[in-house]
Parts: sequence; C-alpha cells; structure tokens
Amino acid sequence: MAESILKRISTGDNTAVKDCLDNYGGLVWSLARRMLPDVNDAEDAVQEIFVEIWKNAERFDEEKSSETTFIAMIARRRLIDRLRKIDRQPNADSFEDMVTEPVGKDGREVYISIDAKRAAAAMNELRPEQSKVLQLSIIEGFSHSEIADLLKIPLGTVKTYARRGLIEVREILAAENKKFDQGVTA
Repeated sequence: MAESILKRISTGDNTAVKDCLDNYGGLVWSLARRMLPDVNDAEDAVQEIFVEIWKNAERFDEEKSSETTFIAMIARRRLIDRLRKIDRQPNADSFEDMVTEPVGKDGREVYISIDAKRAAAAMNELRPEQSKVLQLSIIEGFSHSEIADLLKIPLGTVKTYARRGLIEVREILAAENKKFDQGVTA
C-alpha cells in the first residue's frame, strides 16, 4: 500500500506537496468559496490552509481518520478562524432581533417566520446560561468546545445547557401548540 501524501509531506518529500495540491486543492477551494463570499479572501484562506496542512502533516493518523477528513477539518477550522477575524465578537443582538418578517408574500415564508419568532420567545424563557449557549450555537455557529472556551465553562456543562435548553424549548412550544389547539376546537 502506498504511503499517504501527508506522511510523505511529514518526511520532507518535495513531490508530496504537489500531490497534495493536486489531490486536495479542489476540496479546499470549494470549502473556502462556500464559506467566504469574497474571492480574494477565499484565495488567501486556501494558502493559509495548505500552510497549516503542511505544518501539521506529522499529526495525521490514518487509524483515526482518512486523509480527506483530516484536511477538511483543518480547512474548516482555518475558515472559521478567518470568519471570526472578520466579525470578532459574537453578535450582541438578541435572537428575536435577528428574526425578521419575510419580505415576500409566500405563505411558507410567513409560517417559517412565525415559527422562528415562537422559538426565539421560547428561548427567552430559558435560564440565561442555556439561552446564551443556544444562541452561540444556533445563531453564531460556534461548536460546543468553542463555546466552552468563549464562556470559560466546562465542555460537559455546555453540552448539558444545550441539551436541556432544547428540551425546554420543545416543551414550551408543545404547550403553546396544545393551548392553541384547545382554543381553536373550543
């Protein structure tokens, strides 16, 4: 079986760098273009990603993941870092402020907007720490470990807040639906 490209890079094989670009350039470029709206930012990000891949090639363990997964995870992390540089702070707006009325008259858009407003209102009924964790996760797109670092609380606590918060939101929405159904049929 042929040695992986990343193993070859870690041993100093100069041809492996070209092979890496040839094999994974399309993947990294497509991820960058999907996550970054500006072409120039995407180009810069791709360069940063490949430098990061080359620096971390020795960390690749084919028993833990495939080469493609390893490269995609490095790309994802680097792209998220770049997005955070663009917008340093999590959005201070409340969840409700971010949910706006749809401009179009499509009935489906109206229902989605109503559901989003109901979910935002339900989130406001949660304990503040649960609401904050859910906002950072759902709205800002932070991972649980990133939220733990940001809020300086244990990862397990973040996961508990997220899980319990989602359960409570579902219960609140279910209770509202029950009240609404009883009011309609009465």
